[in-house]
Amino acid sequence: MRYAPSLADIEALAQAAVERLPALFRQHLAAVILKVEDFPDDAVIAEMDLETPWDLLGLYWGRHVGMKGDMPSGALPDMIFLYRRPLLDAWADGDDSLEALVTHVLVHEVGHHFGLSDDDMEAIERGAAQ
Repeated sequence: MRYAPSLADIEALAQAAVERLPALFRQHLAAVILKVEDFPDDAVIAEMDLETPWDLLGLYWGRHVGMKGDMPSGALPDMIFLYRRPLLDAWADGDDSLEALVTHVLVHEVGHHFGLSDDDMEAIERGAAQ
């Protein structure tokens, strides 16, 4: 019998991806909490206006690096969420390895930590693919 990768398996892939990032990026991520959950919670689903909880693979929650100087007191730490079930669904439907997919989503969320928009990251990815 085969089992789907667990939350811990996804977290291990994500931690390995973090370790492959350049040192400068890892330094800025030292205080960022990485959480792997099966699905986004109801508040995230509502805030992101998702049709289903399957629509989101990952999420950066916090203030990007450029906003750290005006951190309000009592602010929660920055977090990167990866959502296991949607990731597994995308993996099953795609051609990439699970490791490649987790790395892609993690790097995307790290981009948000550095203040990049989805459009910025898509432009960077398009430029790298040419």
